[in-house]
Amino acid sequence: MIMSNSCLDISTIISVFVLLSLFSSVFSSNDFREENESSMPAGEKLNAMEMINAYLRKINKPFVKSFKSPDGDVIDCVFFHLQPAFDIPELREKMSLSLPELPKGHDHIAGNNLEIKQLWNSKGESCPNGTIPIRRTSASDIISISKFGKKYSRKDIPGKSSHEHAIGYVDEGEFYGAKALLNVWKPTVIGNDFSLSQIWVLSNIRGRLANSVEAGWHVNPSENIDGLPRLFTFWTPNGYRSGCYNMLCPGFVQTSRTISLGAAISPISTYNGEQYDAAFMIWKDPKSENWWLKVGNEVIGYWPASLFTDLRNHATLIEYGGEVYSGSSGKHTSTQMGSGHFPDEGLGKAAYARNLEVVDRANNLNPASNLQLYTDKPNCYGVTKGYGGVWHNYIYFGGPGYNPKCL
Repeated sequence: MIMSNSCLDISTIISVFVLLSLFSSVFSSNDFREENESSMPAGEKLNAMEMINAYLRKINKPFVKSFKSPDGDVIDCVFFHLQPAFDIPELREKMSLSLPELPKGHDHIAGNNLEIKQLWNSKGESCPNGTIPIRRTSASDIISISKFGKKYSRKDIPGKSSHEHAIGYVDEGEFYGAKALLNVWKPTVIGNDFSLSQIWVLSNIRGRLANSVEAGWHVNPSENIDGLPRLFTFWTPNGYRSGCYNMLCPGFVQTSRTISLGAAISPISTYNGEQYDAAFMIWKDPKSENWWLKVGNEVIGYWPASLFTDLRNHATLIEYGGEVYSGSSGKHTSTQMGSGHFPDEGLGKAAYARNLEVVDRANNLNPASNLQLYTDKPNCYGVTKGYGGVWHNYIYFGGPGYNPKCL
């Protein structure tokens, strides 16, 4: 596993996050500044701001073109070889320029949203050849993730009561990838909570720190006040002790010039109305042995195998479904998962993950067998499973959070 540079970068991020978690209100609230001017040493404030500005200069690369999205995002077209991952010399030297070998059967089931639509290029904008679109990172992005953005798998040990899951999973065998079609919603998210729908590909061996690569959509108003669902990726090499979203630190290598990680996606499903889903697939390319991501019909990029220990070989656990984070105390949060409705309401009303598949050693997609279910608090967020028709294996999941049976 690459340790020297990537982990140093992650450690740098964490140290910035720790400072910002102490002083973030200084940057976001004039009232707080006025009330606490004497209690927070000016030198510490300045040091925190200098650290975050230095990191922003490092992570926001020179661009040849930029777009201002209607939702306020700024998308920069950055030369492929200048993206954050290649700040790590080992990754730059092993840059993969060849297309991956898609799993056999990858195109036999398609979603009704083959092309992921994003607001920033809704009028046909595109980055020039040789560049990739990267959402520009702001100070508020770093503050948000430092305070509220840490992720966990259902298998994380010890469990975190602030994170609740409703998922289907398979854990019998060796896995070389996973695929699912997730319908897209805009759940109501309270305060600094977040809500997501995703797939997890993990190596979780007893006595060792879990490795994970993940992708899906999430709603995180502390990062984006519009509350729109946004495409995201995440990875951790060490049991969630550290980890990285999207392009916020070196690691994931983007190859697509039409999709921007962290940008809003559309269209959005409506309750008792039209459903829009997208296929998410993560798999280990037999040639490069890197873990690749495809969303809809677009290959987005890859996580180099050298980032990991056990995921250099294969995964041991696949998860599909939803997660809600809430740091609130007292009564249960009212943050919704999925559509905000329980799974027993079914099609058109509940969130789903359908056509659940796994990739085997021979790079074949197969139906996920022996699917099991897990939910932390079934009266808050539920999950059910089924099999049949063109959906094959599927789950419905989600819920409203706080209700008379979830206090």
